[in-house]
Amino acid sequence: MKALQFNVTVPRFIAAKALAAFLGRRVFYQGPLRTVRLAEIPEPDPPGADWVKIRTLACGFCGSDLNLICLHDSPTASPFTSFPCVIGHEVVGEVVEAGPEAGEFAPGDRVAVNPTLSCQPRGLSPLCPSCRAGRPGCCENFAEGTLPPGLFIGICRGLNGGFAPYLTAHASQLHRVPGELSLEAAVMTEPAAVAVQTVIDNPPATGEHVMVIGCGVIGNLIVQTLRAFAPPCHIAVIEPSPFAADLALDCGADEVIPVADVFHRTSHSTGARIYKPMLGKPIAMGGFHRIYDTVGRGATLNLSLRLLTAMGTLSVVGIGRDVKLDLTPTWLKLQTVRGVYAYGFTQWDGRQRHVFDIALEMIRRDEIRAADLVTHRFALEDYRRMIAVNIHKNRHRAIKTMVVFAE
Repeated sequence: MKALQFNVTVPRFIAAKALAAFLGRRVFYQGPLRTVRLAEIPEPDPPGADWVKIRTLACGFCGSDLNLICLHDSPTASPFTSFPCVIGHEVVGEVVEAGPEAGEFAPGDRVAVNPTLSCQPRGLSPLCPSCRAGRPGCCENFAEGTLPPGLFIGICRGLNGGFAPYLTAHASQLHRVPGELSLEAAVMTEPAAVAVQTVIDNPPATGEHVMVIGCGVIGNLIVQTLRAFAPPCHIAVIEPSPFAADLALDCGADEVIPVADVFHRTSHSTGARIYKPMLGKPIAMGGFHRIYDTVGRGATLNLSLRLLTAMGTLSVVGIGRDVKLDLTPTWLKLQTVRGVYAYGFTQWDGRQRHVFDIALEMIRRDEIRAADLVTHRFALEDYRRMIAVNIHKNRHRAIKTMVVFAE
């Protein structure tokens, strides 16, 4: 079967990065140094009795896929990846074969796949402390067990991701999709789960002022989740794209703050006092109680700390490279900075549930308007055009793009 495969070596990494400085990012998906290509791979078989085989219906293209293709990721995570690999981790599909120990799942079931390759899929027992605590996204065994290294499907050599007609998954990774959900809504389950977990981990109180920096897919979903969880809070966003900013307002944001006027608008919105140092950017005393930075670059993180109130919490949602931070606001205002990654189990409606199931329920109830964010559909063979659209999202008025297989 044809699949979208990623691969890179150290010499090709150096050469591609050098050439991209002159020819742009098309180097990474066109020409001899491209990191992705359509490859012929065998159709997979379930590797164990508690695994299933899935016919892919659709797979969303994530910003992390683009970062991988364009070699933007930090090498720190490289011990927990393995190549070549078939990318794609935002998967909805139909079970076509189920092992005898796959539990409640059977052929014909439509499922969203939690891509995390934690202790259970790796056949490890006892579970690591993170998995025992209900946060398998922070598993300590991503390079151990019966599978090659890989944080999730899509960056693991031993299991292909969703940009292929078929894949396999462990029964613990499956979440049943309600029959009434469209394909566009269902394919958004994984990014919606990221947003829901982000807000669960850093929930606003009634009347608080919060800010979301970056309103692409994850930022917009965080806005929607905040509005569903805490309707009385005030939500400000920073988003340079007029299309994405308007969509954020339509999905529940109260105001869009231009970066050029951010300190004045923060003062007006929150009542903060703004002070100007002898050198450098201003700093707010008062400000936003919680900030969710979906960009994760040095400029946005430093800005977040300056705008965050005393004892406020910054959620670092975006996955960037090395950054240089002025930590003065952190000690001056006793701020908390917390990482954001993946999803797990939480208490919900009096019982423990996986955040994937909560996200699916919120989508079903239209508390999260997931399908509204899907702007482009592609065939797998059109992957180059899909990558180009994601590189130039503003030009194409794109939010979420997806590959659709035969329905």
